[in-house]
Amino acid sequence: QVQLAESGGGLVQAGGSLRLSCAASGRTFSSNPMGWFRQAPGKEYEFVAAMSGGGGTTYYADAVKGRFTISRDNAENTVFLQMNSLKPEDTAVYYCAGKISFIGGVVYTGKDHYDVWGQGTQVTVSS
Repeated sequence: QVQLAESGGGLVQAGGSLRLSCAASGRTFSSNPMGWFRQAPGKEYEFVAAMSGGGGTTYYADAVKGRFTISRDNAENTVFLQMNSLKPEDTAVYYCAGKISFIGGVVYTGKDHYDVWGQGTQVTVSS
């Protein structure tokens, strides 16, 4: 069974940093596009960052560009989201997602493109 499990969320002051991890199990995701999304209370899912299969291409939402970095460790079958200079408006549940139906160098920003989702990890940024 394919599963994704996020970790690393927590409470941080504005200006601080957190590193989220997304560990995959059940298969290797090294060649599959991966993404991070977030959902704040009362709001829709919002695209945050994406990486192509193999990791050659990344893409970020304007709201996080320059502050967040998506990366992957294929040996550990894990994707990361390094979040720096955090703002209160970054407060949300963060989800990682994988597109197991495609292998290759394409990034996907749409939620509906992804096949597998983690359970989410809460990030709270205090002002």
